[in-house]
Amino acid sequence: MLNLPELTLPQMLRERARTDAQRIALRQKDFGIWKPFTWAQYYQRACHVGLGLRALGLSAGGHVGVISENRTEWVLAQMGAGLVGAVTVGVYPTSPSSEVAYVVGHADIEVMVCEDQEQTDKLIEALDQLPRLKRIIVMETKGLRSFAPEVRDLITTFDALEKRGAASGQQALIDQALAQQTLDDIGLMIYTSGSTGKPKGAMVSWRNIRGVVPGIVNRLELSHSTTHLSYLPLCHVAEQMLTTFCPVYIGSQVNFGESIRTVQEDLREVAPTMFLGVPRIWEKMHAAISIKLQETGGLRRALFAKAYAACQPLAEKPRAAWSLGERLRFAASYWLVFRALQNFLGLRDVHVALTGAAPIPPDVVRFFRVLGVPLVEVYGLTESSGMVTGHRLSDVAVGTVGVPTQGVEWRIGEAGEFQIKGDMVFAGYYKNPEATAQSIQDGWLHTGDVVREERGQLKIVDRLKDIMITAGGKNLTPSEIENTM
Repeated sequence: MLNLPELTLPQMLRERARTDAQRIALRQKDFGIWKPFTWAQYYQRACHVGLGLRALGLSAGGHVGVISENRTEWVLAQMGAGLVGAVTVGVYPTSPSSEVAYVVGHADIEVMVCEDQEQTDKLIEALDQLPRLKRIIVMETKGLRSFAPEVRDLITTFDALEKRGAASGQQALIDQALAQQTLDDIGLMIYTSGSTGKPKGAMVSWRNIRGVVPGIVNRLELSHSTTHLSYLPLCHVAEQMLTTFCPVYIGSQVNFGESIRTVQEDLREVAPTMFLGVPRIWEKMHAAISIKLQETGGLRRALFAKAYAACQPLAEKPRAAWSLGERLRFAASYWLVFRALQNFLGLRDVHVALTGAAPIPPDVVRFFRVLGVPLVEVYGLTESSGMVTGHRLSDVAVGTVGVPTQGVEWRIGEAGEFQIKGDMVFAGYYKNPEATAQSIQDGWLHTGDVVREERGQLKIVDRLKDIMITAGGKNLTPSEIENTM
């Protein structure tokens, strides 16, 4: 069981910089070169960013937005904001100007950190709708065109922001903010997809973050030696939990590639010990292997088919329970076939691989498990601050999402709805008490997901809003009907 200190994430970053000063915290790839940053450098740069934000007019408790692909500047902006008592709001870099304007306006963002010209332009188009926006910080200045004087005065580069903070000499401001910071303060706002209307801003407190981390770390068996490649959007809770939440609390390492377009190449170079992929990523990898096998000779394809068939029965069987014959069978298949495929994917050192956020075909999960990639299914929500159920690495039932993690109190409510209670349940929706009251009732988060127990584990059946009730009063789910057709 993991027992965490009673510290907020920014307070924990300061502690991590003190205890693990020279350990590598982050690595950023630029122009083909991986540049490392220690925990001491991470904390120092985040302090400079936070002080720079305050120097540029960010109010105490103000809101800072970030719109960018994953990179060190993203987490520096986030942690810098947290170190001075501000709240970070992520915005999807793929969002059009109208959606960006809505989130920036609704979230009352005062300072916006943008990756490049493209993201900056989205704000410029909507400036007249954003009266609270005081400053725009730009990470990449390459290609940044000149703006009208009234716009130009709003823009500062990320480098200039850091330098201003470093020159401020206001470290006491950080110390004061951290001394006053409590676990119940809001640290993040994560906007939901808005599939049922306008996006809602889910407020995530430092207590929520601290509450979800032990369950993730224990279930996935993470440690300070864990390495991760961060590439899924950081404005989503799934990547946040593996890029900021867990690494800061346990001291693990995060790697940022050059671009979302170089993920496969970056995976091969980093060879992380943990990898998170949404179902579409795993399906693409499955297709890539199929294509690679088609391009090889008939002998190699036949060898793969034989090895795959021999190891298929082991997909859901814990390795500790393998017989000597099964161990020898897998070892032979690994060295003859599977090892090359793991290297091709960049997953040769993966201790745990995750899939979640959407349903995944069970055959895809089994395929990777046969290859020796320990793929497990997990479940979580923005409103639960991340993962709250998942397979134990030694007990995988493909097609289910495992069992609840440490600290999660749970029950199956009316119509089979999965409901949870615990420190990880979010603080509510920003400026939307009605939606908050619908979502959290008597401390219980109503997830809206219908579950049933299967083989001692939980299976997501459907969304509650999709349930149909027959004239006889029986509940039917569209997915079950589709599966029988």
